[in-house]
Amino acid sequence: MQRITSPISADVIEKLRSGEQVLISGVLYVGRDAAHKRLIEALDRGDKLPFDIEGQTIYYMGPSPTKPGHVIGSAGPTTSGRMDAYTPRLLSVGLKAMIGKGSRSDTVKEAIKRHKAVYFAAVGGAAALIAKSIIKAETVAYEELGPEAILRLEVKDLPAVVINDIYGGDLYQEGKAKYRFQAESASQ
Repeated sequence: MQRITSPISADVIEKLRSGEQVLISGVLYVGRDAAHKRLIEALDRGDKLPFDIEGQTIYYMGPSPTKPGHVIGSAGPTTSGRMDAYTPRLLSVGLKAMIGKGSRSDTVKEAIKRHKAVYFAAVGGAAALIAKSIIKAETVAYEELGPEAILRLEVKDLPAVVINDIYGGDLYQEGKAKYRFQAESASQ
């Protein structure tokens, strides 16, 4: 298992391959649908984004309320496909990595290759475990959106798996193909 730091450098992204397990430390930004819509609206107006997106990682996560004495509540991934309409544009302005759950559209996968980015999956159902990797959380934009606000997280050893790499690797498609092959071999 490889340890990587976010923001993730281009040379690290070039070495990542679909199926590889990683532990991510450093800075992540949290944003979901409503925040992504606002980011795109800001870009359309020519406004500066509320954080420097160049080289950054966005975690598609909906935090639960923070309990006293904790940094954050449960912090599990949300379905990434909900951000697919916004992702190619954000990749074009410097976003380099995303963390979520579920597969991405063909358009997003092509944008990942074109802009040399990476998509990771975090384990759904492990929200309390993932929260233990978060050492600091602060709202940086769109506070009025509540759980949809943009957060800046500092994380240590957040577990994830590379799903889509810059070479067109797609762990979900590879897994389906492997299962199909094994099922066909077993039936012969």
